[in-house]
Amino acid sequence: MDNVILGRTDITVNKNGFGALPIQRVSRQEAVRLLQKAFDGGITYFDTARAYTDSEEKLGYAFAGVRSRICIATKTAAVRAEEFWKDLHESLTLLKTDYIDVYQFHNPPFCPVPGGSDGLYDAALTAQRQGKIRFIGLTNHRLSVAAESVESGLYDTLQFPFSYLSSNKELEIVSACREHNVGFIAMKSLSGGLITNSAAAYAYAAQFDNVLPIWGIQRESELNEFLGYIGKPPVMTPEYREVIESDRKQLLGSFCRGCGYCMPCPVGIEINNCARMSLLLRRSPSEGHLSPEGQEKMMKIKDCLHCGQCASRCPYGLNTPELLARNLKDYEEVLAGKVMTPFNY
Repeated sequence: MDNVILGRTDITVNKNGFGALPIQRVSRQEAVRLLQKAFDGGITYFDTARAYTDSEEKLGYAFAGVRSRICIATKTAAVRAEEFWKDLHESLTLLKTDYIDVYQFHNPPFCPVPGGSDGLYDAALTAQRQGKIRFIGLTNHRLSVAAESVESGLYDTLQFPFSYLSSNKELEIVSACREHNVGFIAMKSLSGGLITNSAAAYAYAAQFDNVLPIWGIQRESELNEFLGYIGKPPVMTPEYREVIESDRKQLLGSFCRGCGYCMPCPVGIEINNCARMSLLLRRSPSEGHLSPEGQEKMMKIKDCLHCGQCASRCPYGLNTPELLARNLKDYEEVLAGKVMTPFNY
């Protein structure tokens, strides 16, 4: 069994975290069943957020009786102290607990610090003194903010995108977390669904002893995959290396990660899926993408105002309107019956 210690927190959990964003999409009964099965199978780290609609509430129903045996991480997207306290109170109520193990600032465009005019970090310190949170963390998609949080010495954990598609700059963040004894929590270890071999993804992450991947889980079949890795963790093999090299050759470059921070679009384009549709068609069942509903979503790209809002919000600096146009062109060729050819964005 692979375990990981989250830096100076000394929280020790199995190297399979449960990402609870997707359980928004299933009923409470189904979500509770999945969560409890995950716990029974050995998963003890559960990540949610105030912004994930009813995800916290579902965790509260699932774990009220075993609270001391699990680690709960949640997040606030507050930009002022008063919003911080409102979010924290709601999270504690919905989660049916009197403390949060890891309370994270949710993708702020800056690194909150003591004495800041926003009051966020000082509020977190007060909540920590009150016993309402144990450790202070930050999640982000921006390398500069992530690096600042690690080097500041203010944060116990960092949650950041990390997979075998990551660049050397992301690897430097992982190393910095080890150097500063900051727990590293890896989001998007399947790169928003573009990585389809979860065993290869696990084996890659397992090479880093300070990395805790959290897997977004919505279906029992997905959960079963990761529960199977608890008893028999995948290790790097020549076969997995071949898969990784093939994926890196196809996927590395300026591709959309599907994080959704470009949204909402003023004309209703579902940017986080439409801007990577060419890749999704190659790497996942295409029926839904090519359905009448899927076609309607893609054709919304033609309404693009080229206002630049999406590009200005992209934490990866992508030219989103250009990506949308290229994906629409590929999509229309597929509809016309043309064979898709390999490409690299």
